[in-house]
Amino acid sequence: MGDQKINTITEKKSRTKFIRHLLNDIKSLEYMLENGLIESGITRIGSEQEFCLINKNWRPSKKSDKILQDVNDPHFTTEIALFNLEINLDPQDLKTDAFSKVEKQLKTLLEKAKVSAEKFNNKVILTGILPTISKKELQFNYMTPQPRYWMLNDMLKNLRGKDFRLHIRGVDELFIKHDSVLFEGCNTSFQMHLQIDPDDFISSYNWSQAISGPLLGLCTNSPLLLGRELWSETRIALFQQSIDTRNTSHALIDKQSRVSFTKEWATGSVIDIFKNDIANHKIIFSKDIKNDSKQDLKEGKTPNLDALCTFNGTVYRWNRPCYGVGNGKAHLRIENRYIPAGPTVKDEMANFAFWVGLMKGRPSKYDDMPSQMDFKDAKSNFVKAARTGKESVMVWMGEKISVRDLILNKLLPIAKDGLKKEGIDQVDIDRFLGVIEERAKSLTGSQWKLKNYRHLRKYLKQDEALMTLTKAIYNNQQGDLAVHEWPMIKNIPKIYQDAHLVNHVMSTKLHTIDENDLTELASEIMDWKKIHHLPVENEKGELVGLITWAQIEEFKKSKSFKNDSIVADVMMKNVYIVHPETKILEALHHMKTNNVSCLPVVQKNSLVGIITIKDIIA
Repeated sequence: MGDQKINTITEKKSRTKFIRHLLNDIKSLEYMLENGLIESGITRIGSEQEFCLINKNWRPSKKSDKILQDVNDPHFTTEIALFNLEINLDPQDLKTDAFSKVEKQLKTLLEKAKVSAEKFNNKVILTGILPTISKKELQFNYMTPQPRYWMLNDMLKNLRGKDFRLHIRGVDELFIKHDSVLFEGCNTSFQMHLQIDPDDFISSYNWSQAISGPLLGLCTNSPLLLGRELWSETRIALFQQSIDTRNTSHALIDKQSRVSFTKEWATGSVIDIFKNDIANHKIIFSKDIKNDSKQDLKEGKTPNLDALCTFNGTVYRWNRPCYGVGNGKAHLRIENRYIPAGPTVKDEMANFAFWVGLMKGRPSKYDDMPSQMDFKDAKSNFVKAARTGKESVMVWMGEKISVRDLILNKLLPIAKDGLKKEGIDQVDIDRFLGVIEERAKSLTGSQWKLKNYRHLRKYLKQDEALMTLTKAIYNNQQGDLAVHEWPMIKNIPKIYQDAHLVNHVMSTKLHTIDENDLTELASEIMDWKKIHHLPVENEKGELVGLITWAQIEEFKKSKSFKNDSIVADVMMKNVYIVHPETKILEALHHMKTNNVSCLPVVQKNSLVGIITIKDIIA
């Protein structure tokens, strides 16, 4: 989706032309593979750094366009959300100081972004999911104003036939409907690329699948979304559901998601992977293509395979096969897409070196993965890692083993051998893989965040805890400590004075009552839960009133009181409401003017919270 010149594919003539180019690209790639026209015998690495922009209040910014313009560097590009940007780093030959070069360039470019961001009172932060993202930042006015993002949103909604729905269960549960693809913008990753020889592509690809589970388990960094504890790496579930084009039906259809780990080991050649994806997924975008790839080959040119690359950019395998052209030569590579951004550049570079070392150090017995490991074990390991991170127990070549022991006893030795074989400087091997070893023995990013967030929630409201956590992440990133060295948050700050909207302080743990329930039940619930207000809903779940402890007590003194009185007899029917984006001072004014001590918070006719005087002055 990095291409700015894509089009929707609804127009018949455009669709036909694009599909013809796509089929020609497949035939051209087959010819190139058969005739040795794909580069081999050299290995390069590359990476993409996505990062978040936050304002002075530690919340998502909307100034990526201004910061991008000020940076004025072709390494930078937009992302779907206005609070994200991406850096595309230069490829490096895999030798001696390759990882130090990547690290140096990444730090230089991040510093450049930091300088530009400060001009707009913004900060740069590396994190898989920004803790302070709320529903407010997932509205259309936070989408980067470029046609390709609107096309993506409209096309996915058309294919689904309805709004986007998320349902993720972890320690907490997130079940929400949304009208845009912007939930995808919550994901921030550090994508890693490794060039692969054509003859070794299938063996390398299957090995990359096999090691995904334990690698992800050690690198998790995204346990929180909208204040809820979900998966250790919530990005995995979030990205799959936010980009899912499948529609539900009464029929039991085995249809593959566009975001997937796939269903079986790869066979044949890279061509077969591309063919399977074309067969399994609808073509949703086209591109105006000038040069035909078959004609380019006839003229002795290296084709770009624009149609194939455009299509491949809309299929989100966690390990994605890629074709590219560099310095006039065609190459193949594997893109690792499941590793989150952060917690620090040091952590990211350690992850990068570990993955590349594992890929290049693959023992010969794993050249044929189907003979060594059941594919469902590899897939199960990946899902378990996303859910429970380093606490997961993997099935590795038929043996049950913890992520910690698998990393320390089996995979680290392979990675060290792989990096040595490629001539990487011993200092860098020790430095980066030392981070991996210590993290395996200590805390991952997810573990650090959860431990501190739970501590903060003992003293602070959710919004305050999320801001404090975000501030601590940012401050820790300014030093040179990897996440396993980060200190715990000890000093609990005073309540933030920048909370100015209702959704910053409202309570979302709601107790409601049905209008036809007994008044006595309402009274008992308020007594049990030590609350003084209950929103009243009808059978459709719509807000129809509000009942308070004072109303019930007053009603009991009246002549109308009966033991079988229902809530509808007592409740206040004309309820004053506010919205999540209502300013706190405005909500307080409503309370004083109308002599009420609480206000239901409503968004698109749905009750999403309640705000009381206590919430404001606490």
